[in-house]
Amino acid sequence: MSYKKSHFQHPSLKRNELGLTYRDYEGSLSTLCAGCGHDAISAAVVQACHELSLPPHRVAKMSGIGCSSKAPTYFLGQAHGFNSVHGRMPSVATGANMANRDLVYIGMSGDGDTSNIGFGQFAHVIRRQMNMMYIVANNGVYGLTKGQSSATAKMGSTSKKGAVNPLADIDLATIAIDMGATFVARGFSGDTAQLVTLMKAAMAHRGFAFIDIVSPCVTFNNHKGSGYSFDYFREHAELVNMSDFIPIREDILVEVPENEVREVILHDGSMIRLKHVAHEHDETNRLDALSALHKAHHDDTVLTGLLYVDPNAEDMHDVLGTAARPLNDLTEKELCPGMSILDSINNGFR
Repeated sequence: MSYKKSHFQHPSLKRNELGLTYRDYEGSLSTLCAGCGHDAISAAVVQACHELSLPPHRVAKMSGIGCSSKAPTYFLGQAHGFNSVHGRMPSVATGANMANRDLVYIGMSGDGDTSNIGFGQFAHVIRRQMNMMYIVANNGVYGLTKGQSSATAKMGSTSKKGAVNPLADIDLATIAIDMGATFVARGFSGDTAQLVTLMKAAMAHRGFAFIDIVSPCVTFNNHKGSGYSFDYFREHAELVNMSDFIPIREDILVEVPENEVREVILHDGSMIRLKHVAHEHDETNRLDALSALHKAHHDDTVLTGLLYVDPNAEDMHDVLGTAARPLNDLTEKELCPGMSILDSINNGFR
């Protein structure tokens, strides 16, 4: 059996502004379980980057350890990539971003990689406001080590073998908003249209953009009693808004009925258009977003869509006042300006 993916492309495939097709954004053939939600997430990343006409070589995809962290192999094969150690992806991503802010950073993690061993790293990459899209493929279990519950597993849910989880679960979207993330959304791996829209908006957002994606594990956590099965999600999901992403380079030719659509301008001038369908939810109000999430947790529902966005967000480089040029473009004289400059810096601390 061959695991090589064919390079053949149909001549009629749609091309984006760069002249690239969807196939040009794909990666290697997936070795995840058939039906794994992580593959659907990979497909959404491919579609989002293709529709945004992002040059693949301008993307840096970072990951940790786990089934989710294998997924970057399966998208953007021509992008930069780094598979770090368990829970440490935020540190590696921060170092790369400090060296070259001009790349588009995509962090791919899992619920175990982020909410357990990497929880401290997750908190600090949020407060640093690193300009990246941070995805958590959330299935509530450690798939690579045969289905132990992660910290996002719902209290009272059962494992495949029937063991009941007695511990309170961590809601990563709530934590992200509480820690200061300026773009927070939740999606479902089975809803590609919603995921693509959220990802396009997240990559256009300047600052830390977090997307928690419910991605059922078909092997270890898709049974009755699981809080992350396909059936559970269908029965408990609640859509807070319908979203559409409009790049700033396109003319907006649409009649907007009064009181039905909210337009939020992102930091780079792009727009995300929101249509309320379930209840009133102010996506620009942090307290409203937290209140909605806490109520949903109490009511045993799962909110999806854009939960919170700060249109005036700043990123890490704005806050720290770092060099605008990538570090590898700076000359020796710029990096080592001499003892007189060093003395003046030291004197400033006296």
